[in-house]
Amino acid sequence: MEWKDTMKPAGPVTLNNGWTLEVNHGVCIGAAPCTAMAPNTFALDDDAKAAILATVDQDDQETILNAARSCPVAAIIIKDAEGNVIFPA
Repeated sequence: MEWKDTMKPAGPVTLNNGWTLEVNHGVCIGAAPCTAMAPNTFALDDDAKAAILATVDQDDQETILNAARSCPVAAIIIKDAEGNVIFPA
């Protein structure tokens, strides 16, 4: 698998829609519902933590947002183009 940013697989990365997406590895427990809900966006890295795939822009905003909401520890941070936090609210 290929990460969106090979130097920072957990982000932050900017998506084509202007959102910034990041996984807080200090919080992530590797439960992985995000990988099931948004398989083009998230996969587990070698440390069994969620990371952002190069194919992230193939998932729509609703899919990515629902994947973030599915995280039991709210480790996925989404910001809009202006830097406002969309999730977690």
